[in-house]
Amino acid sequence: MQQTTFLFISGVEITFILFITVMIFGANKIPEIARGLAKGMRTLKNATNDMKQEITKSAEQHGIDTNLTKDISSEVSKIKDSLEDFTGAIKRKL
Repeated sequence: MQQTTFLFISGVEITFILFITVMIFGANKIPEIARGLAKGMRTLKNATNDMKQEITKSAEQHGIDTNLTKDISSEVSKIKDSLEDFTGAIKRKL
């Protein structure tokens, strides 16, 4: 029997962590904590996007070709898609 893991944590461990969280903070505080974490993650994502835009703008002002990264990303996507097609065929045969 194979056990599913998420970030190297099994379902039993996640359940235990949730149980301890409920015991420490109480059930009524968990939605508030989740909203705070979501807001923090959104702020971090926005800050990351802002930094990325500033770096791209600065690179363009200094004449650095930013299309290279786009080309690499598109090639990686093509390879990923072809690998998914290949592994999908193998999975169907198994």
